[in-house]
Amino acid sequence: MVSKIFSFFKKESSRITEAAFLIGGFALLSQVLGLIRDRSLASVLGPSATLDIYYAGFRVPDIIFASISTLVSITVLIPFFIDKLEHKDKESARSLLNQLFTVFSGGIAIISILAFILMPFLSHWVAPGFDVAQRESLITMSRIMLLSPIFLGLSNLFSTITQLYKRFIIYAFAPICYNLGIIIGIFFFLPHFGNIGLAMGVALGAFLHMALQIPVLASHGFYPRLTTKIDWKEMRRIFMLSLPRTLGLALSSITIAVIVSIATTLETGAVSIFNFSFNLQAVPITIIGLSYSVAAFPALSKAFAEGKLDVFKTQIISVARQIIFWSLPIMALFIVLRAQIVRVILGAGQFTWSDTRLTAAALALFTISVVAQRLIGLLVRGYY
Repeated sequence: MVSKIFSFFKKESSRITEAAFLIGGFALLSQVLGLIRDRSLASVLGPSATLDIYYAGFRVPDIIFASISTLVSITVLIPFFIDKLEHKDKESARSLLNQLFTVFSGGIAIISILAFILMPFLSHWVAPGFDVAQRESLITMSRIMLLSPIFLGLSNLFSTITQLYKRFIIYAFAPICYNLGIIIGIFFFLPHFGNIGLAMGVALGAFLHMALQIPVLASHGFYPRLTTKIDWKEMRRIFMLSLPRTLGLALSSITIAVIVSIATTLETGAVSIFNFSFNLQAVPITIIGLSYSVAAFPALSKAFAEGKLDVFKTQIISVARQIIFWSLPIMALFIVLRAQIVRVILGAGQFTWSDTRLTAAALALFTISVVAQRLIGLLVRGYY
């Protein structure tokens, strides 16, 4: 039985549609756990001051992740590794991984330490509407959550190898581990450690997300090591190629931080309502858009590297059509049944009917952008 489980996780997926359904299935499971996570938070805490602090605590770590970790994005790195492996130069590919591992680890460590020290100052920008006690709690939770961009950034780097060898099951299972860590934080850490238990759950989930990738690296001979031999010219080339993607994600993260900052000046629970609705609209984006985009990316990279531009264009158009085909009816469904969706998923415990109406209204507005958000993932990968 155990050997069958291990063989399942070792399976490679070569066809785009097969890989897309595989990733989509695991993405669905991950989103189900995400919904269980949100329902648990809604039931146990409701849109409250504690939950507002928890969600606001993500802002600085998320900005660091978007600004630093995406410089070693899978989207950018896979073509580099494919190019080296196509020329049978596995040693050079190992060297590139070690260089990226060294530069990223050093950079993220420095930024995280600075953020840890400056958190009291940053908390005024993140949550100007919080009182002194709330801000103190925010500082503590945010400092613990600073482990998240470190672990997720390393996982992002390691999953380049996971995708390169088409181990999509591992790649798709990692977000499930992340949500499991947060759920453990809600039901086990929160009762024993108080509010900081929620932040500990986030850190645990991020660690599990990273740890799952390590066996894949080991099985293919990619052991990340610190090195002093760094080709800064190639590092600069990678980072410059990553810059447009990084700026886009960083600006998006900053925009959300600004919205959350404004929400903290409104009534208690505004930050929670915003995050509940934002998480709900992300479900169809992840299941359909990300699944097809991730599954298509290695094939797109290979077709472009081999100069088969006709194949590249055909695949881009085909995947875009499938994304749009599945997106439009789901978008309509979410808008029409927004109140029912919110009530079924979140309507328990401390989550009231008033909270339901507010979350449903925000969900309808977010849903309008679903098709565009799904296509962005594909077009960005096609660009790189």
